[in-house]
Amino acid sequence: MSKKIIINIVSLFAILLMTGCQKDDYTFGSIEAPTNLKITAEIVGKTTNAPDGDGSGMVKLTATADNAVSFKYVFSDGTSENSPSGKFTKRFTKTGVNTYTVTLIANGRGGIASNITLDVTVLSNFSDDEAVQLLTSGTSKKWYWSASEPGHLGVGQNDADAAKNYYANYYQAGAFEKAASPASSCLYDNVLTFSLDGEQLKFQLDNGGSTFFNAAFASVAGGSSPDDACLSYNAGGIKTVSLSPSESVVSKNPDHATQTRGTMLNFSDGGFMGYYIGQSSYEILSITANRMVVRAVMGGNPALAWYHIFTTTKPTQNQDTDYTNLVWSEEFNTDGAPDAAKWGYDLGKGDNGWGNNEKQNYTNAATNVIVQGGSLKITAKKEASGGADYSSARLKTDAKFKFTYGKIEIKAKLPIGAGTWPAIWMLGQNYATKPWPACGEIDIMEHVGNNQNVILSTLHYPGHSGGNGNTGSKTIPNVSTEFHVYKAVWSPTSVKTYVDDVMIHSVANDASLPFNSDFFLILNVAMGGNLGGNIDAAFTQSSMEVDYVRVYQ
Repeated sequence: MSKKIIINIVSLFAILLMTGCQKDDYTFGSIEAPTNLKITAEIVGKTTNAPDGDGSGMVKLTATADNAVSFKYVFSDGTSENSPSGKFTKRFTKTGVNTYTVTLIANGRGGIASNITLDVTVLSNFSDDEAVQLLTSGTSKKWYWSASEPGHLGVGQNDADAAKNYYANYYQAGAFEKAASPASSCLYDNVLTFSLDGEQLKFQLDNGGSTFFNAAFASVAGGSSPDDACLSYNAGGIKTVSLSPSESVVSKNPDHATQTRGTMLNFSDGGFMGYYIGQSSYEILSITANRMVVRAVMGGNPALAWYHIFTTTKPTQNQDTDYTNLVWSEEFNTDGAPDAAKWGYDLGKGDNGWGNNEKQNYTNAATNVIVQGGSLKITAKKEASGGADYSSARLKTDAKFKFTYGKIEIKAKLPIGAGTWPAIWMLGQNYATKPWPACGEIDIMEHVGNNQNVILSTLHYPGHSGGNGNTGSKTIPNVSTEFHVYKAVWSPTSVKTYVDDVMIHSVANDASLPFNSDFFLILNVAMGGNLGGNIDAAFTQSSMEVDYVRVYQ
């Protein structure tokens, strides 16, 4: 490790003499430059076999000097840190073994400062290139508060309770709640820009000079308020953002993989994400190309964690959500088995006939599921299969494609015959940690061959499971002889379903419902069961044909 010492001393007396002042002024007391500056750097995890540390990128710095009243560290990665005591633990985050220059500025009385530099070589194994790409789209991207979404601002507990410490269980703001009062309306004016400068992630908050402050930090803006309020305060310039692994209570949960991404955003120079809570580090819980959820422990109050939800769509109040950006589609243009990168299968008879006393065995055989002639064909057949009297198929995008909010369009022609029960639906991706119905279910389309041409659309959630689902229906002619477009428009405020733009059902959405997190798609044809009813003894086989599946956001 090489060491470079540069000591610069600026004498206040020299400045006074240059300005022509002839009278001694001792109001500063004894004015002395800090001397004997020293920095020690302990690389965390350093051993003989690991001279650059354990891969955490962490270095414990300690500064000493004579006649110093405070210290500041400036790092060559673009960040800096005030350290009155001279002690600071820095995490360097550029992947690999890298050498950084650490500049220590020792401040003495009367504004005299001295500095010293030290080169530190350390290993960092942490990276999250996907998160950087999603934040910036590879260049620059603007983010806004997801104001129409319940819980876009919320607070919860920060403790070891793994059942409650990963969401805003104390308070969740309603849609556009902060626009109702001039005291807090500035929040929705925020524009958060993430960009790439070479390999360095940058951030800028444009808040128009007015910041929404937590009441506990109003003094930072030179004011006081018993309640949260918008105060005059400029977020100030471009910040450098470093990434690091999360060490939060959420990351320590046994099933944290479904609750947090595990990546921290660390903003330089007091940067923050719109709502001032005395914190510059935020944990990414989830992120897609157009939605991000972060969590931050409140500065000075480690018992509380605040939650922010952002979107790439500028918030507009009192307008219906219009989703027009195609983010995922399946056109079924390649003959053969369904695309394995997009679709998986549920196989077998399930517990108690998939919970509904269904009579089929699900397979992935070509006789039950195939792409042919520009369509997906899911065929239910009367045949011995896996201990059942009927075979069929159930496709899903589970763990392959998931999303929150959007417009879903599926062009399909339905099977025919008493006992057939085709469905186009969605299930909450968190079903493993929040078992049904807590995870939520959105049935865009269900059709019962025993009630031909009646299209059902149902939402299931706590209090509305099984036969008590929140259901709507309409008669649509020729569903088994013609293709129709089955559509859902799912937003933070509602879930609406349609057939050929004829509304079938509408349910108001809010923060109390499970329809505010990622869901995945399912296509299947069941036989019989609680809803399918009696199966025609003469039934041999029938197919649901799907021309396309498209998701817009």
